[in-house]
Amino acid sequence: MNDQQKDSRGVTSDASPAPGLLRSSLVVGLMTMLSRFLGLARDIIIAALAGATAHADAFFIAFKIPQFLRRLFAEGAFSQAFVPVLSEYRRLKSFDEIKRLVNKVSGSLGLSVLIVSSLAVAGAPVVATVFAPGFVGQPEKFQLTVDLIRVTFPYLFFITMTGFAGAVLNSYGRFAVPAFTPVILNACLISAALWGVSYFDEPVMALAWGVFVAGASQFLFQLPFLAQLKLLPRPEVDVHDDGVVKVITLMIPALFGVSVSQINLLLDTVLASFLPTGSVSWLYYSDRLVELPLGVFAIAVSTVILPSLSRKHADASKNDFAKTLDWAMRMILLISLPAALALLLMAEPILITLFKYGALSERDVSMASFSLMAYSLGLIPFMIIKVLAPGYFAQQDTKTPMKIGIVAMVVNMVLNVCLVVPLNAYYQLGHVGLALATVLSAGLNAGLLFRGLSRSGVYQVQPGFWWTLLRYIVAVVIMGAALFWFLPPLDAWVGWGWQMRVLNMAGLVIGGAAIYLVSLFVMGLRLHHLRMAA
Repeated sequence: MNDQQKDSRGVTSDASPAPGLLRSSLVVGLMTMLSRFLGLARDIIIAALAGATAHADAFFIAFKIPQFLRRLFAEGAFSQAFVPVLSEYRRLKSFDEIKRLVNKVSGSLGLSVLIVSSLAVAGAPVVATVFAPGFVGQPEKFQLTVDLIRVTFPYLFFITMTGFAGAVLNSYGRFAVPAFTPVILNACLISAALWGVSYFDEPVMALAWGVFVAGASQFLFQLPFLAQLKLLPRPEVDVHDDGVVKVITLMIPALFGVSVSQINLLLDTVLASFLPTGSVSWLYYSDRLVELPLGVFAIAVSTVILPSLSRKHADASKNDFAKTLDWAMRMILLISLPAALALLLMAEPILITLFKYGALSERDVSMASFSLMAYSLGLIPFMIIKVLAPGYFAQQDTKTPMKIGIVAMVVNMVLNVCLVVPLNAYYQLGHVGLALATVLSAGLNAGLLFRGLSRSGVYQVQPGFWWTLLRYIVAVVIMGAALFWFLPPLDAWVGWGWQMRVLNMAGLVIGGAAIYLVSLFVMGLRLHHLRMAA
């Protein structure tokens, strides 16, 4: 049966009710978890291969650009702009009009990004100068970065079209396919690292080609699923179409609003290029660990609630809209509070367990642990931003998050100057200053988003929210005390082989999670408290 039917007016309607938000979030979360664990395996292999050398810094710069754009488009601005418009078309327009929208958006978007990608490949030295200005004075490092960017930048075209396909699938409740797609990127990079390096004089060049192949593969993977919906696009370029204009109008402000934390992380990378060799890599390894809970849980919840919020806004169901946001906040706090504390307490043991093999030195691990502890403090606001921003985008309001994002970005830049210079001069910890500035600006961003939704009456704290939050905090304190008590000393982690490291880390993670969940159960939290209909 098709996912859509037409009423007597020819307007599209859903054939079946949407699944519950918890169930949909779990599906997306499980697929994303698979991708993130493969990503972790990828980073372990890269750390052993390249460590925190100049060549590693060059690759991470070239890799961060498409990764940044993936978050911007596949998980960010494009989907936040396109999904509400597509939801509106599904409610008010015929299926033929929906197909025309899909065709025209795909054609206009695809051509625009193809032109940008081609210009970037031709002007790779300029791109390298913009994203890594600190490398300009190091000719060999700079040239390698240029060569890598020429290979990785076409990923922009593929991942943008992948984000487009994923937005359509998410709108129709097909969450698993877009959530699984990043697995392909990690599989390609792992394959390149294990079997491709022998074919290149510079090993990291194999990784760059892995990024290129992954982009094409991700896009092609989603096409059969669009065909099942009878929405396989036949691209048309029409930037004057009402639907295309609306998507563009919403998307431009959303570039700032939904992705300000990612833009701040990218600015960290740019500034880190001026800091001692290894700084880019230290930030990368610590950021990857924060991205694990952020990607698995926050993006899963935000992906699921946006279509739900868009439907409720189209139906003018304000009460259900507020309840959905409240549910999302409870889910995010349930995960982010224990995850942040665990990363803070176990930063160095986690890094030792995962990365201290091959080319990565003890000093590299120590320096990365400082930035990981800083980033862990920002995990909560990072995740809150992911679920509050859809509250604006579902109402087709992208200007408010943009304004808030600009304020947060300016604050981040000021804090960079205030924190990086003294920390680098006195302690050689400039990269930690970058992380702290990002965390503080993310906190401001989350607070302003929350205040805006609350003042407008869109988000109203539901009964029982504060009591639930208190239970979370008590359970987190109990878990933290247990982890602190049972955590082995650092010397033991350094001396152990990988088997003992993994065994002890698994025991701490499983034990900590069990203590947290049991504490919540004792305080009366049950599974049915977490469920909500879509």
